[in-house]
Amino acid sequence: MNRLKAAFAGAVALFALGTTQALAEVTVLGWPGGPEETALRAVAKIYNDQAGIKDDDKVKLIFFNREGFWDKLQADLAAGSSEFDLNLVATYSLGKYAPFLEPIDLPADASKTFGDKVLKTMQYEGKQYGVPTDLSLHFMYVRKDLMAKLLSDDDWKKTYGEISQKYLGKAMQPVADDDWTWDDYAATALFFTKSINKESPTRYGTVLQMKNLLFNMMVFGSLAHSYGADWEDSSGKITVDSPAYRTSLELYKKLYDAGATPKDSLSYEFAEANAAFGAGQAATMLQWNAAAADLDNPGKTPAVAGKFDTIAPPKGPQGRTTHIHGLGFGLNKASTHKDGATKFLTWLASADAIKAYADAGGSPAMDKSLTAQLPKRPDLVKLGDFAGQYGFVMTGGTSANALQVYEAQAKFFTGYWAGTTDLDAALKDTTAKMQELLK
Repeated sequence: MNRLKAAFAGAVALFALGTTQALAEVTVLGWPGGPEETALRAVAKIYNDQAGIKDDDKVKLIFFNREGFWDKLQADLAAGSSEFDLNLVATYSLGKYAPFLEPIDLPADASKTFGDKVLKTMQYEGKQYGVPTDLSLHFMYVRKDLMAKLLSDDDWKKTYGEISQKYLGKAMQPVADDDWTWDDYAATALFFTKSINKESPTRYGTVLQMKNLLFNMMVFGSLAHSYGADWEDSSGKITVDSPAYRTSLELYKKLYDAGATPKDSLSYEFAEANAAFGAGQAATMLQWNAAAADLDNPGKTPAVAGKFDTIAPPKGPQGRTTHIHGLGFGLNKASTHKDGATKFLTWLASADAIKAYADAGGSPAMDKSLTAQLPKRPDLVKLGDFAGQYGFVMTGGTSANALQVYEAQAKFFTGYWAGTTDLDAALKDTTAKMQELLK
């Protein structure tokens, strides 16, 4: 009897599995947990519920664990797995996966929906490999309550000029944060540092993410690129040993050595920087856009909620720039359902689909005409605006070894900031490693 029950149960399970596969032939591998999964589930349901979508074109979703996600994805792609037809891709690892993905053609309207700079986050060697669904870039977080006093208090202005003269070699006057150059940022950070200015209401003027971590190099890159920094020139020559990188690296070190950022900043990344700013200890912070919602939540960070502005990073000689990278979905070269998968990608790139994705909690960068239709997501207005105006991807930033380039920069740049190597050696070692990785 038990064997009969087991056989019957197995038959039911196989029948159910066969039915599911028949009704959902296009398998999409997503990023588990968080708003990305929630948004993907929402748009998949909308797509499947549309009239006219054939059963064998409907999508089903699967998710790997976050831990080890990219390593497992690469192993599966390299092995020619057809377990999934569409899979998550990211700007900084696109080159690693491109050999196992099928280039895609997006509808002409996609450039109007996302903008060319955002589409570029899913491009490698001139080909489009994905639909960008979520974007990350950098905001400068500034305490607007403190800036209001600085701009109106004559005593504070006088002290500001004296501090800038001492540390930056020129007497400066405060300007509105949205008009800042990096020198204005530095002068403001120094002014709001208690050890430099005993009248400062904050302990630190800024909080830098200086840990030996690849993602911290992306934050630093927004400063460096505004001075003209890039990884390679048009001939493929590594251009890290440049005035742009030197000036930017020296600015970080000057603020660190002056005590304008916590002394343990060499161990700081996203969470630690948020904690310092969120506790009201710092007046400014260059940080990922993802921090904005929590920092503006009175229940989580009452010390700063409602008291800060999010603006684009300050101006360098090349203007304002922000690193951008995206998450999106690409087509597995080994897919056995490419026609159905391409139909879903084409739909996902449409204005209606990406608005639904945003409405469900995703963070796509869209044209302002679309964000205006999403009153529940005011944060996306700046995301799309800043990405379109200031966004960049370093030359080589989607290459197969892009992540290792960031890791090399983190190792040698952090060594310079910590004082374990000098600037010339840090740039020389970084250049040598990048030549090895990018050639």
